[in-house]
Amino acid sequence: MAERVHFLTPEGKDKLQKELDYLRNVRRPEIAESLRSAVDEGDLSENAGYEESKREQAFVEGRIRDIEAILSSAQILKESTRRDVVCLGCRVTITEDGGAPETYQIVGRTEADPTRGRISNESPLGKALLGRRSGEEVTVQSPDGTLRFEILTIE
Repeated sequence: MAERVHFLTPEGKDKLQKELDYLRNVRRPEIAESLRSAVDEGDLSENAGYEESKREQAFVEGRIRDIEAILSSAQILKESTRRDVVCLGCRVTITEDGGAPETYQIVGRTEADPTRGRISNESPLGKALLGRRSGEEVTVQSPDGTLRFEILTIE
């Protein structure tokens, strides 16, 4: 099965790389020391510190594997010079049925955070906006019904 591409902004790649470095170089050694201390205490069958350290170790190792997989299949988004159509990496200002304008950056699913104005290209709104132009209207199906958005600007 082909690996999925993870679209990342340069900033998103840097953030993941820093997190990976921190997990490998800081958290791993901290957890290893915690495990050594727990083992030195003796009976592991009733050692809550040992059990907690093992859980933390599993979490950290899983996160390391996740980040490594993302970075190995990452496609870094270059800043687009196109301002005529909505594309990955661009910022688009929209309004919902004439309401207050909202600006979003279209990013890959790894960096999506709607509360920070970053929506995934795979989200219903992201999909609807891709390839569209300023002045166009898009519709999106939501649990609350059909939502209509007008594209005001593309940056």
